[in-house]
Amino acid sequence: MKVGILGGGQLARMLALAGVPLGIEFIILDPSAEAGAVRLGEHLQGDYDDKALLTQLAEKADVVTYEFENVPSEVAAFLSEKTTVYPSANALAVAQDRLVEKNFFHQLNIPTAPFANITSLEDLQQAMTTIGYPAILKSRRMGYDGKGQIVLKTADDLAPAWESIQGVPSIVEGFVEFTREISILAARNPKGEVVYYPLSENQHSQGILRVSEAQKNDRMQAKAQKYVGYLLKELDYVGLIALELFEVKGKLLANEFAPRVHNSGHWTIEGAKTSQFENHLRAILDLPLGSANTRGFTGMVNFISNVPDVEKILSIPNAHLHLYDKSARKGRKVAHVGICSNNRPNFFSALMSVLELAVQCNVDD
Repeated sequence: MKVGILGGGQLARMLALAGVPLGIEFIILDPSAEAGAVRLGEHLQGDYDDKALLTQLAEKADVVTYEFENVPSEVAAFLSEKTTVYPSANALAVAQDRLVEKNFFHQLNIPTAPFANITSLEDLQQAMTTIGYPAILKSRRMGYDGKGQIVLKTADDLAPAWESIQGVPSIVEGFVEFTREISILAARNPKGEVVYYPLSENQHSQGILRVSEAQKNDRMQAKAQKYVGYLLKELDYVGLIALELFEVKGKLLANEFAPRVHNSGHWTIEGAKTSQFENHLRAILDLPLGSANTRGFTGMVNFISNVPDVEKILSIPNAHLHLYDKSARKGRKVAHVGICSNNRPNFFSALMSVLELAVQCNVDD
């Protein structure tokens, strides 16, 4: 079995690491010779819209997937004419445009924060009369980890924000007083079989995910499964999907979904009976899905910008280091630590120790 991956970053790297023990081979298309995943398979170096390379990828791979949603949906559509692509080009197109995505949620009766389409400063000024402050202006396309997003606190912020976002098509969203941020991961194969992972409770700083902790028997599990199930069915989805949600006064509001493996599910490598990466591969290859149940108490801490002393990390019981083979850079995810223990006190102790190292090495805070 050969899997083609568009993108060669850490998500592709972890997909390959999960697939090699299953006898899966990988072909990775990425412009960079230094991408972290390219040492784990055949590397096709070039642009994502290079049709000659895309044709070569399609000829060699049994199925093609992608590790990030900024791959042009036209590329996925082109590949779909030549080979199987999961998740579908349609799922990718919906996820790439925040306005399309928000409207899609509403079509499926999945609630969101209030939002409005913005194509001009006048649109923004008018929208704020109903959205209210504070709010956030987001470009409709591109942007992740807080990029392409500007907080609006007063009317004086509108003109500078619109100028800063350079007039690109955008949406404005009202802030919600949320109790917590959570995400749910699910995997679905072509037969329609689905497994749901326990909710992840997530903590962000400066728009970047810092900590995720798996939640057993969470009170919002059934509601979150219902919402992500709507997406899976409507999109006839195949692969791993992540739905990010806000809990607000006992209700869930959808933020966005990712048609791929997800940072908030990295704890599944050590902490679930089958990781999100293995289940994504099982799903797209139409193999039986593995159990998504947890192994004890589990979570994940991201390292941003730098990696602490490796010996200090490895000296922490129940901590598992994953390096991404990336150079240090401000705001960049360079590694994570998965934490898994049979009892809550030991898990919490390891989590606090890892967090202390993460704060020490992070030049952003």
